[in-house]
Amino acid sequence: MLEMIKNAFRVKEIRNKILFTLFMLLVIRIGSNIPVPGVNTSFFKDIFDRFKDNDALGWMSSMTGGSLEQMSIFALSITPYITSSIIMELLTIAIPLLEEIQKEGEEGRRKIAEYTRYVTVALALLESTAMAIGFGNQEFLKEFNAVSVIVCIFSMTAGSAFLMWTGERITESGIGNGISVVLLFNIVSSLPNDFNALYERFIQNSRGPAFSIMYVAIIILVMFLLVMLSIILEGARREIPVQYASRIAGRSSYASRDSSIPLKVNTAGVIPVIFASSIMSLPIIILQFMDQMNSPLGNALSFLSSNAWFRPDRLFDNIGLLLYIFLVIFFAYFYTSITFNPNEVANNIKKQGGFIPGIRPGSETAEYLSRLLNKIILIGAVGLSIVAIIPIAISGIFNIGRISFAGTSLLIVVGVTIETIKQIQSQLVVRNYKGFLID
Repeated sequence: MLEMIKNAFRVKEIRNKILFTLFMLLVIRIGSNIPVPGVNTSFFKDIFDRFKDNDALGWMSSMTGGSLEQMSIFALSITPYITSSIIMELLTIAIPLLEEIQKEGEEGRRKIAEYTRYVTVALALLESTAMAIGFGNQEFLKEFNAVSVIVCIFSMTAGSAFLMWTGERITESGIGNGISVVLLFNIVSSLPNDFNALYERFIQNSRGPAFSIMYVAIIILVMFLLVMLSIILEGARREIPVQYASRIAGRSSYASRDSSIPLKVNTAGVIPVIFASSIMSLPIIILQFMDQMNSPLGNALSFLSSNAWFRPDRLFDNIGLLLYIFLVIFFAYFYTSITFNPNEVANNIKKQGGFIPGIRPGSETAEYLSRLLNKIILIGAVGLSIVAIIPIAISGIFNIGRISFAGTSLLIVVGVTIETIKQIQSQLVVRNYKGFLID
């Protein structure tokens, strides 16, 4: 790892890309501390402090790098872009016209990316308008008038659009994978607060040096275990062998060859966890904003909050844990079903003269892929649930409170870090080949 970093900085082209990326991230950090004009910056901070044990708010804070709590111009962060990308991915499957555009190669992908930008700006405009008008007369704005509302809306919308532009620039002129790098940077920026919470809970108030050392060792062991599980889950793949027979097309002949279809065990990434957490947290957030958590309805729905799980005095609320696991598995199957089509893959293999050993081309191949995919999805969803639940279990058993750097965040950090390392390694390999050819 260190050797790779040294080699990367020795190559001027890659070094410039890394420095450009670091500069853009520095700009983001500076912008995260510039407040929106005319906004009461303590408004959302008070809300986050009041509902500090809400896991959904912790996730929002982590995604925005704390910008939402500070009500900076980057308060919306890149969440509108992420939502827009998911929407466009679903629409591409649901709308045949968009599906045809996507199949047009590079030009089609460019059009889809352009549509994604438009949807991103529209979502940012919608979210900022809802915040400015919805909370404007609740001391969110220092002066609730048309000018303050317009300034607030355009400031947050422009901030979100700028982050989207920054991510694209990192992709083009930096180390690549720009949007994911921005998201990674936001999540990592919340680490000091998480470590401070762990320090105050276990080290500062411990009963002596021996207990402090034991707590530090346990924290390191748990973090190491989570990172290892995340790496395994991110890298696990099932290779499906495919053989292509020799064929003649026009004046060209193609020799027989062996290939494979790599199916990720965690086929849906962190999407199932995000969807499950959002659905279960929405009623709790609404009740908290309405100050109805102590009402009969609030008490009845308390099991939806992950802070009630793994509590010895609230065993019944663990029914919410079972519901959470069910939703993670359900969304893993649902999201994979709309992003991976076994029939289409089987037809493509058949058209190219390929076949899976022991399986007939066509419908039997599609059925085989479906059966195999169902098993893989279940394994990946269970693994995803374990990684997401371990921090929740520790938080509930030891009464730590909200930790934004939870399983979902860790999966994103590990996934983006691995992908970024691969990007740098591939650029180094290309550079070495170029040097070899020139020499």
